[in-house]
Amino acid sequence: MNDWNRREVLAAGAALGALPGLALGGDSTMLTKPIPSSGETLPVIGLGTYDVFDVDSTSEAIATRRDIVDRLVAAGGKLLDTSPMYRRSERVIGDVVDTGVRRQRLFLATKVWTDGRDGGIRQMQRSADLMQTEVIDLMQVHNLRDTAVHMPTIRAWQDEGRIRYNGLTHYTAGAHEALMRAMKTHRPEFVQINYSLGEREAENGVLPLARELGAAVLINRPYQAGRLFRAVAGRKLPGFAKDFAASWGQFFLKFVISHPAVTCAIPATSKPQHMADNLRAGFGHMPDPAMRRRMAGYFDGL
Repeated sequence: MNDWNRREVLAAGAALGALPGLALGGDSTMLTKPIPSSGETLPVIGLGTYDVFDVDSTSEAIATRRDIVDRLVAAGGKLLDTSPMYRRSERVIGDVVDTGVRRQRLFLATKVWTDGRDGGIRQMQRSADLMQTEVIDLMQVHNLRDTAVHMPTIRAWQDEGRIRYNGLTHYTAGAHEALMRAMKTHRPEFVQINYSLGEREAENGVLPLARELGAAVLINRPYQAGRLFRAVAGRKLPGFAKDFAASWGQFFLKFVISHPAVTCAIPATSKPQHMADNLRAGFGHMPDPAMRRRMAGYFDGL
């Protein structure tokens, strides 16, 4: 924090103060995991922007999302994931950056979601312009769309220093076989997939392959689009979870990020208080393999 200005320090203090039970388990810094291709570490909780950053750039909307990003950064997080598919989200990220969030404190991940080499080049440049950045930290081929065309372009931009990492994404278990074929062909540095207590198919395919190939893993849909919360509506946390979780959100996220192949989970939210709770999952004790099996068995029995 040596190069933080006074405004940033005050914002960090306010944001950290909003994290309930920050030091549960004795940890005061968020857990990080290495990106296998480089050794650079990433905090295990990031922020997805699907739908929730697709808003008009009003002062109120940008202030709320600045609050969310401030909380992320103050807790030690940095990854924001977006896509041209998410309509106004890239522009809103740029608006947030323009309010004074330091670009170097963020890990900006977006996607190319179009057909053809020229279309991909135009879209990737527009993404950089909208997010107000010269370098995109992670460019992913969204849902494997024209992967063989876009991956060479992404790698060429990496050679030029315009992109730092490359990746592939999908969000349904039905696409995992196609994703694994693409992983073996293109050897991405990142993959992004769906994984949660309610969608565990990746454990038998994508996650082991990612470890074998040395790919970092981002997790979308860690709450299965809200289904997990609906499954436990009206229920208290089980007693066996008291040492590592103070909410159902933390319970669900800790199951995800405790998997050895997972690098970072990216739950989306438009509510600062939910961001605070999500971030709390990156601190304290993590479930071991036996506890993970117990958590899965509990959920399956609901």
